[in-house]
Amino acid sequence: MKWNWMAAYSLACLSLLACDNTPTPTASVEVANKGVLSAALSDQGNYAVIGSIFEGGSLWRLTDNERLYDWNHAKDERSTIESAAFSTDGRWAATATTHTIVFWSLETGQAARFWNAPAEVLDIALTPAGDYALLGLVDGTAVMFDIKRGGIVRTFRHDNRVRKVGLSADGKIAITGSEDRTAVVWDVSTGNAIHTFNHTEEVQMVAITNDGSKALSAAKYDRAVIWDLTSGKALREVPLAGNMVKRGLRFTAARFSADGKQLLTGRPDQIVQLWQVDNMTLTQQWRLPKRDTLQPSGAAVVAVAFADKHFVAVAANGFVHTLK
Repeated sequence: MKWNWMAAYSLACLSLLACDNTPTPTASVEVANKGVLSAALSDQGNYAVIGSIFEGGSLWRLTDNERLYDWNHAKDERSTIESAAFSTDGRWAATATTHTIVFWSLETGQAARFWNAPAEVLDIALTPAGDYALLGLVDGTAVMFDIKRGGIVRTFRHDNRVRKVGLSADGKIAITGSEDRTAVVWDVSTGNAIHTFNHTEEVQMVAITNDGSKALSAAKYDRAVIWDLTSGKALREVPLAGNMVKRGLRFTAARFSADGKQLLTGRPDQIVQLWQVDNMTLTQQWRLPKRDTLQPSGAAVVAVAFADKHFVAVAANGFVHTLK
């Protein structure tokens, strides 16, 4: 089902006489009619795991906007999917409710493994072949969990809840963002902290380049920083307007391009932005449409990805958008 947001948007502009010139999506597909709680996009932007608010989990193929499978954690249940992730080899995905994890085959759509989580899961990332899942947990730890055989193989400790996690493309470097106001870069093989980055407020977003050379950490009411992971020094800050920082405007999604030269970010106010990492120049910006343009409800950006010749963004109001 495709949403004719263009006509609604034009009507709203004529009615309100107050629209800016920010570009909007070139195409949109509805994936959840009551909104999205969580979402994950594959590395190529061609698949999406959607955790809808009332309709359970699902896998979508975005090349033809086909809902392939319903992914729920129990028979005859519409599970509340809190987080999801894809393996970089494109063969596997994982979904997490607060206390359960399911490991899925993209080829068959079937659940390969089902596990009880070691604590409430806040975020998840998969290693390249989907052998392990990095879990951000409410108990103040992140753990490397053997998702094929079960059990914790490595624990990374914080002093408060771990809100966000990320992995380099080879799975050797991890980054965790915590409510203890730190983002920490870890050597996965040893469990040792490589760098600790301090913020003045809880860290709500982290991302890492595929080669593990750079990372982003961002905190509400505080700066968003690109870090050099060789030296541990700040390369540059994402240039956010002071009034936006004071209002607590934050990133709700962030992803580096495959070569690490670009950063795609999403905000709770419907804005998606593309940055050039070497000088943090804003090169493109889009505004995602609301479901009802005449109502105050928004469309927070839940997930973003780089695709072939375009970009993909998932909005909390239940749509996946193509951006060019």
